[in-house]
Amino acid sequence: MSNVEPSPAELRCADRAPRAADDRPAVEILTPRDVPLGGPRAITVRRTLPQRSRSLIGAWCFVDHFGPTDVAVSGGMDVPPHPHTGLQTVSWLFSGEVEHRDSTGVHALVRPGELNLMTGGHGVCHSEVSTGATTVLHGVQLWVALPDAHRGAPRDFRSHVPEPLDHRGATVRVFLGELCGSRSPVPTFSRLLGAELLLPPGAELSLEVDPEFEHGVLVDTGGVDVAGEPVAAAEMAYVAPGAEQLALANSSREPARLILLGGPPFGEEIVMWWNFVARSHEEVVEARTQWEAESERFGAVTGYTGRTRRLPAPQLPGLPLRPRGSAR
Repeated sequence: MSNVEPSPAELRCADRAPRAADDRPAVEILTPRDVPLGGPRAITVRRTLPQRSRSLIGAWCFVDHFGPTDVAVSGGMDVPPHPHTGLQTVSWLFSGEVEHRDSTGVHALVRPGELNLMTGGHGVCHSEVSTGATTVLHGVQLWVALPDAHRGAPRDFRSHVPEPLDHRGATVRVFLGELCGSRSPVPTFSRLLGAELLLPPGAELSLEVDPEFEHGVLVDTGGVDVAGEPVAAAEMAYVAPGAEQLALANSSREPARLILLGGPPFGEEIVMWWNFVARSHEEVVEARTQWEAESERFGAVTGYTGRTRRLPAPQLPGLPLRPRGSAR
């Protein structure tokens, strides 16, 4: 998925201040902003990360939440070939089907409940198109920043279908890391947690979590309390490291679906612009120049027949891009 905000170096936010009660952890609420995906004629996504006040949760550096979208109205997803560096993309659908093609030579279908993880360390490019079988498109697209020691990792693609686990009445699917005794076999370059949770109406759940992790809880459907703080649909709750238990409660009359993300604070500053995660303004300039020159650094996508051959890079801002860390 391509980061196509009009000014991708400028990050906006509208957060509610964290609040603690008793011995419960403080919760910070991150509210989304609407961003067109792949251009002004494509679907709109809700972006909760990055924010001006918070760039990362663990190594998670980008959270887009989209749908449910009637593709007969929206036209569906059609993102032409575009580049990535210094990151991994994580695709997770609730409904619909997306055709993925990348410069590793992979041609795959992204389906609900199936993890698709692409590594674009040194450089990769890919396209994403919803298929003709899709009537409603709904899911999340996530990015993971690669630590400095692995930023040059070669292109790679992994797929995994996690088994649903019943945990105290909730359904849990762990697609990365470990939770509730379930571990994903997909390797990562830093310690991560990624899981989908389904809570019945009125359900209350206390999860044992790693106290070294900071966590983000994205609410897809339903009204959920996270550590006693109400979180509306499309919002994300942030919980700092230190908590050994994470209390979740579905206060709505419908099932609640959540995406739980986590990891230790990243500990490195990043420069994130367009589809590149780098460490300096100069690295971003170099990557942009190489993409525009159709460098072999990114390879090429074969078989894409969409509306344009490849996505051009936007213009860089007039001022140097600044590094951002975990707390800003």
